[in-house]
Amino acid sequence: MSDPSLYTYPSPLEGYGGLEPLPNDISEDSKSFVNPPAAKKSEAYNAFVSPITNGRRGGFDVHIYFLQSSAEETKFAQELWERIRREFPELRIYKVWDQPIGPHITGMFEVNIFNPEQFGAFIPWLVINRGPLSALIHPNTDEEERDHTQRATWMGQPLPLNLSLFKKKKAAI
Repeated sequence: MSDPSLYTYPSPLEGYGGLEPLPNDISEDSKSFVNPPAAKKSEAYNAFVSPITNGRRGGFDVHIYFLQSSAEETKFAQELWERIRREFPELRIYKVWDQPIGPHITGMFEVNIFNPEQFGAFIPWLVINRGPLSALIHPNTDEEERDHTQRATWMGQPLPLNLSLFKKKKAAI
C-alpha cells in the first residue's frame, strides 16, 4: 500500500468555517448526535466529488478477483459476471481475464460505476453477493497509483498489486 505521509490532505472543514457550533443533543437511540438540517442536500448525491471523474471513464472501478487455479472460484466468478451483466446492464462490465493484466496479479473482471446512484445500488449488492471473491474499489482521478492504493477500498482479502506499471508511467512523463 502507498504511504499516506506522501500526500497532503486539505481540511475536511474547508468551506465550513464561521458556522455556529453543532449541538450536543443526543438522538432517541441514546447513542448518536442530533444533526441540524442542511440548507441543501450535498452535491455528492448527484455527482462524484472532485477530483473523481464524472465522465466517460466512470468515477469508480471495481475489480473482482478470483484464483484462476481454483475451478470453483473461476466458475463462481463467471456466474457473478453474468449476474452483474443481467442485473446492472447500465454499468460497464469488461471481460473475465483468466490471467494477470495491468497491476492485477490474478484473474479478475472489472466493472465501471458512473454516478453515486449506481455506486449506492451496486456496492451493497456486491457486499452480499461476491461470495468468496475479493474486490478492489477505487476512484478514477489523474493519480492512478494513489487511486489503486491510498484511495482504494477492499472487500474481502486484499491482494497485492504490481505497482511497477504506475511507476514506469510516471517516469515516462
